[in-house]
Amino acid sequence: MTKNIIDRFPHLTEGSFSITSPKDVRYNCIAWAAGDDGTWWWPDNFSLGYWPSDVPREETLESFIGLFESSDYIPCNSSSLEDGFEKIALFVDLQGRPTHAAKQLSSGKWTSKLGQLEDIEHDTLEGLSGPIYGSVSVIMKRPSRER
Repeated sequence: MTKNIIDRFPHLTEGSFSITSPKDVRYNCIAWAAGDDGTWWWPDNFSLGYWPSDVPREETLESFIGLFESSDYIPCNSSSLEDGFEKIALFVDLQGRPTHAAKQLSSGKWTSKLGQLEDIEHDTLEGLSGPIYGSVSVIMKRPSRER
């Protein structure tokens, strides 16, 4: 299984990530970053995916930022672990279209849902950069909700 992931994401290496859940088609990376592991979130034109009614249903970076702003996230300048905050990272392709979201764990590592595939824990955001997800465009944070 890990070889298939490394084949898709060549910046990941053995030991730089671990699979944390089996494949699941019910939810995607956006839902996972938002804390939902039961619903597919995407602003598709046919309203097949969940999308909040107060956020424009558009595949634009602005809409994805708005999605997370509606959950109290604000843009910030660093992906470094910051005590008292949770962070997410939004990836975009070469055309600036959103492709992926990752969530920072309290350890400083990141967690991602790979489309319909597994969830993984990965050491760096750069591990997922490349032809599939593009690169990190925006980091957002909010006060931690962990108790």
